[in-house]
Amino acid sequence: MNNRKKILVTGANGQVGMEFRTLAASEPELAFTFVTKECLPINDIVALTAFFEAHSFDVCINCAAYTAVDKAETEKEEAIQVNATAVGHLAALCNSHQIQLIHFSTDYVFNGLGSLPYTETDSTKPVNFYGETKLLGEQLALENNEETIIIRTSWVYSSHGKNFVKTMLRLMAERSSIAVVSDQWGCPTYAADLAAAVVSIIKTDVFIAGIYHYCNKGIINWHQFASAIADLTQSNCSVQAITSDDYPTAAKRPFYSALDCNKIVQTFDLDIPEWKNSLSFCLQEIQNMK
Repeated sequence: MNNRKKILVTGANGQVGMEFRTLAASEPELAFTFVTKECLPINDIVALTAFFEAHSFDVCINCAAYTAVDKAETEKEEAIQVNATAVGHLAALCNSHQIQLIHFSTDYVFNGLGSLPYTETDSTKPVNFYGETKLLGEQLALENNEETIIIRTSWVYSSHGKNFVKTMLRLMAERSSIAVVSDQWGCPTYAADLAAAVVSIIKTDVFIAGIYHYCNKGIINWHQFASAIADLTQSNCSVQAITSDDYPTAAKRPFYSALDCNKIVQTFDLDIPEWKNSLSFCLQEIQNMK
């Protein structure tokens, strides 16, 4: 008799989804099924419903998301469909099929005017449309399935896909100097650490629904993050500090969006790595992939 937990991972080609693919090989007690947005877009409600009717799972990890923060200001319909409407339908399907749902959200649900790490009970007030869609996704998930775990995370990077770390590496190789904002503070999250934490939660059999925060330990600004990348790779590129006013973007960013992770640590007995240690490991992974 096969007692392995059956895990569905949506958005499996994204940064976090790819890390679950990597972990799957070393988790024989978990049976993973990976679906990409190409084969099963979560905003295709008909296809999603049919898929859930045809397959059975114990846990659904939703890694599917619209993550283009600036484009969301103009591509509003697509952003809200993927980040909110589809999440509500996914939660309802999980509820009706008795599947535990784990969904990822963002630090951008906060307005960034605080000065202490945000807890799960702090008031939300997004300053951009992307944040609004992610907050609505949280609300619809919990409305349609009270037994949902929502994990807010921040500044996600990995050796896969497009992210700040890989962009900095490219620019540092191309230029002698780059400028990075120093007045936006938060916490980097290595996608591999996040995926490992979720697998740990699933394996404990302690499924306590609700909203949680997860990011690596340490609060820094983007300039410090870029400077660390330069230092760890021994780049000769000069990293200059500028303000957000010097680098205008279509979507406003919160100035302070550090997350307090005590709740997830205490609830699931997790050990969260320091941000710089994880960055160093990721940079080595990227180097090994060349």
